[in-house]
Amino acid sequence: MRLREDDRQPWPVPLWTWTTWYEHWTLLEDERALVSGKRGTTRLGFAVLLKFYTQYGRFPRGRFELPGEAVEFVARQLQVPASELDAYEWSGRTVEYHRAQIRGHLGFRECSVADADKPAAWLAEHVACKERRPEQVRVELPARCRTECIEPPTLGGATGSWGRRCGSLRRR
Repeated sequence: MRLREDDRQPWPVPLWTWTTWYEHWTLLEDERALVSGKRGTTRLGFAVLLKFYTQYGRFPRGRFELPGEAVEFVARQLQVPASELDAYEWSGRTVEYHRAQIRGHLGFRECSVADADKPAAWLAEHVACKERRPEQVRVELPARCRTECIEPPTLGGATGSWGRRCGSLRRR
């Protein structure tokens, strides 16, 4: 794995081979059942949200985060043109409903205010005490959220506030 140079995407990006495309972006039988009631743009949008979430443990922030080859690969499975994704709405009721369906299917929940203290305390105890680089929070926080079945906060928003919480817990 290598890290992308673009700081908007600070997660590990695998060097793709046919095997990894097949492994990470193939729709499984239960995933096909979820997608089956959707059509066109909605069908492809839902499917790539689902596959991205199963791989990275979070939703993409927009089309720019999705590898074009992955979109093509999923579109071929659904027998829709990959260009359908261009019309997908990345904000609004539809995408929020899609996210809720995906979370429910995978057994995750949105991060609530009550959930926020637990990972922050864990980060302070296990990461911040050993590591002074704030970017380490970007790696450890999503991993911890995944083990807790909590959708991680967005990189720009809550990660910063969680980092501040860790700092205050570390100073105690």
